[in-house]
Amino acid sequence: MLLASLLLIAMNFRAPITGVAPILTQLQEAFALTPAQAGLLTTLPLLAFGIVSPFASLLARAYGLERTLFASLLLIAAGIVLRSTGAAWSLFAGTIILGTGIALGNVLLPGLLKREFPHRIARLTGACALSMGIAAAAMSAGAVPLAVAAGWQAALGASVLLPLVAGTAWLSQLSSRTAPAAVAAAPQGGPVWRSALAWQVTLFIGTNSLLYYVVVAWLPTMPTSAGVPADMAGSLHGVMQLATAVPGLLLGTLLGRMKDQKLVAAAMSALLGLSLAGFALWPMAASLWAACFGFASGGVFILALVFMGLRTTSPQQAASLSGMAQCAGYLLAAGGPTLAGALHDWAGNWSTVLWIGALLSLLMAACGVLAGRARTIGMAGVPATA
Repeated sequence: MLLASLLLIAMNFRAPITGVAPILTQLQEAFALTPAQAGLLTTLPLLAFGIVSPFASLLARAYGLERTLFASLLLIAAGIVLRSTGAAWSLFAGTIILGTGIALGNVLLPGLLKREFPHRIARLTGACALSMGIAAAAMSAGAVPLAVAAGWQAALGASVLLPLVAGTAWLSQLSSRTAPAAVAAAPQGGPVWRSALAWQVTLFIGTNSLLYYVVVAWLPTMPTSAGVPADMAGSLHGVMQLATAVPGLLLGTLLGRMKDQKLVAAAMSALLGLSLAGFALWPMAASLWAACFGFASGGVFILALVFMGLRTTSPQQAASLSGMAQCAGYLLAAGGPTLAGALHDWAGNWSTVLWIGALLSLLMAACGVLAGRARTIGMAGVPATA
């Protein structure tokens, strides 16, 4: 029941956000939003991730992991309902609230996996990522048909089923919740914010998040401007989101058998860079590049979550590293869609944006290789401070 509940919780961490992009045009028309205002619907959750993430482990220490995770589901549900009510202010306020809930859950899930399943971290992280990808793909694929049939409110509000189902399943865990005193134990290995290894993990997930949300925000626009038919471009979101789920089927078992993860980190980063270059060089094969990008980004995301378990020595340290990585990583990613749009306006094309993204994938590869070494924060021979 615990494992099933964790998989249901994981379904909430991407779908409520990625389901917005396919109907963004309808939202712009309904509220007369400028492109910058519409971009906030993608940026606000990332800002919430960055601002709230450092406080998640503190809340868990005060109230217990189980209660804090349950509260995160309540926030996600409340945010989804609020943004679907039909007012412009509620659209943005609800987005901030659900982003806050997702931030809490995102940070605490790796620590809970390390505590409950310390010898199955890689496999179960892959399973959680698979759940995220399937839910996100379903919401992206169903958003437009549902909006056409029942309006944009229904398309945005449908994802409330995810936190409601997950919260119902999670109720069984509240009776055996972690005592706050037990969670408040000091993490081993020193503060993660002073660890070079922690910064390598942070830059690895941060660069991936930056590139992922740029593509999420502009994917239909980029291939359409290069001559790809609009109906084909509109399906690319679903293709990409479905592809992000595939690594969860493969990497979980594979990573658990490897001595380190350097080669996989380099390979996933290279594939992501190749897909961005492919969008620039051969846009008519956009479906192929969307699938490659989704697979690579999903693989990097799994690796980053695995690193949070394998590179730490306790559930508390895992939660702290998760909070750090997601705080800095998502703050880095928050400006990505806006900066990409501004760079497009300055250069007059998307190729410049895509090539810069391909170059950033090299930085991600370097950080991934360093983070993929078989070591933990504060272990003998590895300084806890940079």
